Amino acid sequence: MKTGKRIVLGLVALLVIAAVIYGFLPQPVPVQTAAVERGALQVIVEEEGETRLEDRFTVAAPAAAYLRRIALKVGDAVERGQPVAELEAPRSGTPDPRTRAQLEARAEAAQAALAQAEVAARLAAAGRGRIARLHEAEAVSEQALEQAQAAADQAAAARTAAAAELAAVRALLADEAEAAGETPVRHRVPAPVTGRVLAVHRPSEGPVAPGEPLLDLGDPARLLIAVDLRSQDAVRIRPGTRVLLEQWGRETVLEAEVTRIAPAGFTAVSALGVEERRVPVEARLTSPPETHEGLGAGYRVLARFVVWESDDVLQAPAAALFRTDDGWAAFVVREERAVQTPVEIGRQAGLRTQILDGLAEGDVVIVHPPNDVADGVRVAPRAN
Repeated sequence: MKTGKRIVLGLVALLVIAAVIYGFLPQPVPVQTAAVERGALQVIVEEEGETRLEDRFTVAAPAAAYLRRIALKVGDAVERGQPVAELEAPRSGTPDPRTRAQLEARAEAAQAALAQAEVAARLAAAGRGRIARLHEAEAVSEQALEQAQAAADQAAAARTAAAAELAAVRALLADEAEAAGETPVRHRVPAPVTGRVLAVHRPSEGPVAPGEPLLDLGDPARLLIAVDLRSQDAVRIRPGTRVLLEQWGRETVLEAEVTRIAPAGFTAVSALGVEERRVPVEARLTSPPETHEGLGAGYRVLARFVVWESDDVLQAPAAALFRTDDGWAAFVVREERAVQTPVEIGRQAGLRTQILDGLAEGDVVIVHPPNDVADGVRVAPRAN
């Protein structure tokens, strides 16, 4: 009986001694781990931008005139060649018979001058054709052909000038006719493009000056993305660079392509009050129109420029890498111990980094290694 008690007491003493020894042994450091793997990797430059129309057309008054009320509203669809504004000759006071007689005489003279110019233009064109055929047969010199071409061009220009003079005189006559109580001649201004009305500058009728804007037209389906990039990011962008557009209001990721990079930058102040050099960059939307229905000009987007990408890249979390005197390194978990391993890195893409040498696919590395992790220290991976 005494022997049994001694055995029990001996076992208890051994357990106590083992517990004391175990308590003084270094405990494994809990760490977060991740696996080195292969997959797609993109190097992204990210910046906010806005949408703009690729082509915006401003319809202006071609001459001083009286504008009739514009019935179109912002958002209305228009077709190329459709009249979007009507102009009449400027309103004048009491008609002057002497002035009207002078204008009628000028109109007859302009009509005769136009007829002569048209005959001269036809003769010059025919002469140019004959000289061209003789030149092909090497019967006349190159100089003769150039002279014939110059004569034809001069005759065509004279015809254009005569037609313009006649139109100007007729416009003045129309003004006189209106003052006399006759029906005024209206000039209809056509739409230069198929699209929608973006702005109406003069909805009400009244006199307009030459070149005064009347309304803006454009095609909302043809959008550009305008982004002001930091100069150090802009130098990494090239025409043709792919752009991913997110956070524009829907879950669909739109695509665009860089078309223009400004050759000069400008100074801008960031939200933190820091001066930065910015470079305007434009990208053309390449996604089908049905994918971005409702997206208009002046809308905000998040532009992600794909500087570099590959579908098969050995990569590790950027948080697993740290600098040493010799370059980069990472702690690899081998046999429950942290092994400091030199690493050669390539492209850095935010949270992921390309691994060129030092690690293999499937290696387990320590992410955000704590200060008490060193080469050879026992570690215990935590559950992610």
